[in-house]
Amino acid sequence: MAHALTRKGEATRGRIVAGAAAELRERGVDDVRLEDVMARTGTSKSQLFHYFPGGKEELLLAVARYEAAQVLADQQPLLGDLTSWPAWQAWRDRLVSRYREQGQHCPLGGLLGQTGRRAPAAQAVVTGLMRRWEDAIADGIRQMQSTGDIAAQVDAGRAAAALLAGIQGGVLLMLSTGRLDHLEAALDLAIDALRGSVPAA
Repeated sequence: MAHALTRKGEATRGRIVAGAAAELRERGVDDVRLEDVMARTGTSKSQLFHYFPGGKEELLLAVARYEAAQVLADQQPLLGDLTSWPAWQAWRDRLVSRYREQGQHCPLGGLLGQTGRRAPAAQAVVTGLMRRWEDAIADGIRQMQSTGDIAAQVDAGRAAAALLAGIQGGVLLMLSTGRLDHLEAALDLAIDALRGSVPAA
């Protein structure tokens, strides 16, 4: 929005976004109506258009950003604390568990799969999510390099990019087949490669 919101305004806007996200999860993008969101969040039409003057398109983008942020929030604090091999294993297990719980319905994919006029902004949502995710993995690799658990010659940025590509491929296959073994294999082989970068003493 162009103008700053008060704390109360931020809370109201956040409630609308969270309510819209819940509606979209239950009904899907095509079937949700603004009236449903208003009923769920106890807001009026004037309130909704005050916070989202672009109407449904603007609200859907806000929900996409919310869902993108949730992808990373669901991995915390583990993603931000990749400082030991047990920590990497715990993060790996949490990530697999997250997608097992989610199942084959991807709220973010549903929002961004039919972007229409949202295309450039939707791409920015995905790009931002992947950049933050990749940066967090790279930070973990650098932390492990600082303690000698990952070889210094490993390119942290490229290794993080490869690991994230494996995750995304595994998730895509899970959404198509319902199987998690591709995701598990991508994570396990990538982490094993990082662990094996330092010769055993």
